[in-house]
Amino acid sequence: MLLSAGAARALDCGGDTRPCRIASGEYHIAVPDGWQGGPAVIFLHGYGGTGAKVIRNTDLVKRFTGRGYAVIAPTALPWRDGKPADWALRDGWLTYPRNDVRFIRDVLADAVARATLDPDRVLLTGFSRGGSMVWEVACLTPSLVRGYAPIAGGFWLPATGDCAGPVNMLHIHGFADKVVPLEGRRIENPEFGSFTQADIWQGLKLWRSENGCPSNPASHEVTSDFWRKRWGCDTGSLELVLHGGGHRLPKGWAGIVLDWFEGLGN
Repeated sequence: MLLSAGAARALDCGGDTRPCRIASGEYHIAVPDGWQGGPAVIFLHGYGGTGAKVIRNTDLVKRFTGRGYAVIAPTALPWRDGKPADWALRDGWLTYPRNDVRFIRDVLADAVARATLDPDRVLLTGFSRGGSMVWEVACLTPSLVRGYAPIAGGFWLPATGDCAGPVNMLHIHGFADKVVPLEGRRIENPEFGSFTQADIWQGLKLWRSENGCPSNPASHEVTSDFWRKRWGCDTGSLELVLHGGGHRLPKGWAGIVLDWFEGLGN
C-alpha cells in the first residue's frame, strides 16, 4: 500500500518496507491518498506475524484507508530467541521481552506525532493472539483508544477478575472456531507444560460487569452471515458478532467494525 506523494514527504517511514522505529520496537503505517490527518486503526497481527505482513495485505488496508483511516501495524517480538513473534499476554507463559501494553501506547503516541492522527478517533483491533492483546490493552488501559474490536481472541488463564474501567468493545468470533473455541481450550506444550485459553463467554461476563450491562442483551440481529448481540450498558458499550466459520476474518468484518466505531459518536 503506497503512501500518497504528499504524505510520503510528511512521513519519514511508511508502507511495508520502511518501518517506523521507536525505542521499544517498530510499526508500519499506511495512510489514505491526500492524507491531512484524521482517524486511525491499529491492527495487531496474529502469532508469528509482523506489521509488514499486515500492511502488505492490500485488501485489508484498503478497507480502512478507503474510508479515511490510517492503518498502523505494530510488530510483536519473538517470545524467546529463535521463536515466533508473539504478544506479551498474562497467560502463564515465560517472561516476555517487552511490556506490550506500554509498547502499543508508545506506538500510538509516535504515530500521532508523525502522522497527525486524531488521538480521539483511534480504534484498536487485532486477530487471534492479536485479538487477545486487544482484550489485554482494553482491560489494563481502557481509555487508551476510543474503541476496541478484537477478532477470534480473548483472555488466557490465569484470566483477570477485574479491569481498570469500562470500554467500547465489539467482539467478533467464529461459531465453529477450533483454534480459539468460544468455550476455551487447554493447550499442551511439551517444552513448557499446558496453557489455557479462557472461555470467551466468561470474558464477556467480565466486560458486562465493567460496563454495567444487564445479563440479557438489549437487542439481537440475525442475518444470513452474522448473529449479533448488543447490550445496553450504563457506561461504554458492548457488542458480540458471531459468524458461522472458523478461525478467520469473516467477509464484511471491516465494514461492521467501522460502522460500529463511527456510531460511537466520533
